[in-house]
Amino acid sequence: MRTLAIDSATEACSAALFADGELLAGSCETIGRGHAEKLVPMISQLPGKGRAERIVVSLGPGSFTGVRIGLAAARALALAWRAEIFGYPTLALIAAMARSRTPGPVSVAMTGGHGEWFVQNYSAAGLPEDKLASLPPASAAAFARYDTVAGSQAEALVAQRGGGTALPILPDANSFPLLPEELLTPHLAPLYGRAPDARLPGAAR
Repeated sequence: MRTLAIDSATEACSAALFADGELLAGSCETIGRGHAEKLVPMISQLPGKGRAERIVVSLGPGSFTGVRIGLAAARALALAWRAEIFGYPTLALIAAMARSRTPGPVSVAMTGGHGEWFVQNYSAAGLPEDKLASLPPASAAAFARYDTVAGSQAEALVAQRGGGTALPILPDANSFPLLPEELLTPHLAPLYGRAPDARLPGAAR
C-alpha cells in the first residue's frame, strides 16, 4: 500500500510518499506563507504524482489557512483516487520526531495566535497526556512538564522556565512513520487549538 502524507499546518510545508512504510520520496520546506502555491506542485513531483491508496494529513493546530489548504488538497485527492483518508494532530508528529532523537516523554510548544503558544505533553509511548492548550508564554512554561521540549517555541519555553533541553523542530511529513497509528483518525475536523478571531453576531450564531 502507498501512503501520501501531507503537512501544511505550520510555517513548514511537506509532502512524502511511502510504500509499505518505506519512504519513496518527499520534500519539506520552511516557507512561512504560500502553502496554497507550494503544496500541490510539491505533491505532483513525487513518484506517480503522489498517487496513493491512503492519504494522511495534518489537522493542526497551526495556521488557520495552512490547515484548511492541507485538508482541501487531501480531500480532493482522496476523492479523485478513491483513497482512504485520515488525519493526525500536528503536535503528535512533532513529539514523535523528538522521541526519535531523544527517547522518552516530551512536551511540545508551537507558535499559536495572539502571542500564545500551543502546548501539549506526550508520554514515552508518544501518546498525549492532556488536552491541547493555547496559553501565554508563562502559563505554557508551567504547563510543559517534561525536560525535553520540542517545536518552534521550544527554545523560548526552555528559556522562559530556566531549564530543559530544546529541540526546535517543525513537522515534516517525511517522518510520518514515527507517528503512533492509534493517533490517526477518519474524522477530519480541524484542530485550530483556539477560538476563531472573527465571530458572527449573536443571532447568526
